[in-house]
Amino acid sequence: MATKAVLLANLGSPDSYQTKDLKKYLGEFLMDERVIDIPYFVRAFLVKGIIVPFRSPKSAAKYKSVWTENGSPLIYTSKQVQKKLQDHMQIPVGLSMRYGNPTPEVAFEKLLQENPDLKEVVLVPLYPHYAMSSYETAMVQVQGVHSGKKYSFSLKVVPPFYNHPKYIKALADSIKPYLEKPYDRILFSYHGIPERHVKKSDPTNSHCLMKDNCCEVDSSAHSVCYRHQVLTTTKLVAKELGLPADKFSFSFQSRLGADAWLKPNSADHFIQFPKQGIKKLVVVCPAFVSDCLETLEEIQMEGKESFLENGGEEYTTVPCLNERSDWIETLEVLVTSMFEKSEIINHRL
Repeated sequence: MATKAVLLANLGSPDSYQTKDLKKYLGEFLMDERVIDIPYFVRAFLVKGIIVPFRSPKSAAKYKSVWTENGSPLIYTSKQVQKKLQDHMQIPVGLSMRYGNPTPEVAFEKLLQENPDLKEVVLVPLYPHYAMSSYETAMVQVQGVHSGKKYSFSLKVVPPFYNHPKYIKALADSIKPYLEKPYDRILFSYHGIPERHVKKSDPTNSHCLMKDNCCEVDSSAHSVCYRHQVLTTTKLVAKELGLPADKFSFSFQSRLGADAWLKPNSADHFIQFPKQGIKKLVVVCPAFVSDCLETLEEIQMEGKESFLENGGEEYTTVPCLNERSDWIETLEVLVTSMFEKSEIINHRL
């Protein structure tokens, strides 16, 4: 029986594309204080009284458009990654979701039942970049379950890997085949977050989005700055691919609400690019390691429709890393490096 194990943590998915399941899923997701960071009673009124009732049927239709015979693409892919990593490393690998199923409690109990001598677990939040609403909330949830249940095994957390050479190489290699035919621009589209999240995560309270070229100026804030980290990923992958400056751009997608979000906006680019002579576009979504609603419906379907309707000619999307062997090898390197550390990594909560 193993004494070491891995727990992968991804975003999650509704149990089905039925409206009732979307109501449950959206309620859990949007009531997360790290997603909508406003006072509880205001958040509850907004989410339960307005957003969930009106948005659930529309979201159900979107999920239905990407649902497969294996169910949720994100859940299915995550399970495949779990199996392949376990086979590759020959140690137990569990899987949990921040929202929906399986929960961290279920994942921990399963690991313990099968490995009662478990002494050490490495948590891998499946988000390359640090953000309150993704990496941080997944980490905090699992850490809370671990401490609340008073498990005897230790818990270590893989830090954001946005600049890890293995991740950069795997991402670049996944893009290369899509650049073999003529293209005008490659767009790195990242999940968007409100500007206030970036400022709120800033441990210095004086750097992020408060100085010119803040992401280019060295600061301790960069360890938890989403914008800095996605810019770094973009530059490193562009360098790996040998892309000229005029051949790539970055943007942010999935904007929600009227607050100021990180810019530029991907949806705006799909409209503006053809007017600027960018007719052949390649889009990659590095913030996601598994294809999901945001990559399959928002980018592959909606993005393509918008781009072509506004004069674009060719629109190509690069799949996420999903089950690629070099991604499995990247996960192995990230996990192994944590097993070799003698102390638990502590991040800003």
